[in-house]
Amino acid sequence: MKIYSFETTQEIPLSVSEAWDFLSSPANLKKITPPEMGFEITSDYKGEKMYAGQIISYIVKPLAGVPMRWVTEITHVDEPRYFVDEQRFGPYAMWHHKHFIEKSENGVIMRDVVHYAIPMGIIGQFLNALIIRKKIKAIFDYRFKKLEAMFGIIKPTGKY
Repeated sequence: MKIYSFETTQEIPLSVSEAWDFLSSPANLKKITPPEMGFEITSDYKGEKMYAGQIISYIVKPLAGVPMRWVTEITHVDEPRYFVDEQRFGPYAMWHHKHFIEKSENGVIMRDVVHYAIPMGIIGQFLNALIIRKKIKAIFDYRFKKLEAMFGIIKPTGKY
């Protein structure tokens, strides 16, 4: 199984606690996910504070509007520095997403590091090169623009 990685950084003009409160809340994911993804939380999430072991289920429509169930577990939480979500069920053979928040001169730097694998062997590798990696990049590009619109001027600090 081939494991791919994707990383992005973004500076957000918020305090560490404001950034943590927004970014660590699953309820805010819909706000920063492209509408065509059809993102909906389906678990009985009541807005509780994130914790290691927390299971969150979603419906997403990653390709051609076809709904898929996605279940993630929050595996690590070190408030307010980072948290990790891992797919338990969903479209990937593996999904491991680290979210880092660190203080910067102008606010905070948010860094996302994703490691993922696609099922179906060589066909999955082909689909990643043709469609999936571009789709992941488009989701993070949308997130970047949405956070900028929500919180003001945000300057890029890295590249994809």
